[in-house]
Amino acid sequence: MTVCADRIIAEARTWVGTPYVHQMAAKGAGCDCLGLVRGVWRGVFGAEPERPPAYSMDWSEPQGEERLWAAALRHLRAKPLDVPAVGDVVLFRMRADAVAKHLGIQSATGSDARFIHAYSGHGVVESPMSVPWARRIVARFEFPFEEIC
Repeated sequence: MTVCADRIIAEARTWVGTPYVHQMAAKGAGCDCLGLVRGVWRGVFGAEPERPPAYSMDWSEPQGEERLWAAALRHLRAKPLDVPAVGDVVLFRMRADAVAKHLGIQSATGSDARFIHAYSGHGVVESPMSVPWARRIVARFEFPFEEIC
């Protein structure tokens, strides 16, 4: 693991236990999956590059727009799905016919692969990257490390 990835995961782990609250990004008070990634960005890089607009639980589904994916492409670096690394932001499609709208941060790779995410009903947790989770990954990104390394 690189020093940069260490910083990302160390910050993400400080969010574990934060309750799940839709549209929030406040460590210890509440966040959703996007709020977790936003909070990690603030904790490691400083000011967020953009603030998301208000969004509903079914955001972009009625329009079929990949808004979360597009936002990730604006601020993170896309990378191949088959090259997992600690510190990657992973984007999940929860249903085959739905837009991708769940995010997590890869915290371990290999036989003990794990990721940190804010999950409705659970809050921020570190979960195994089980087969059901892994098969839902549709995109993988890395933070712009040159800004901190």
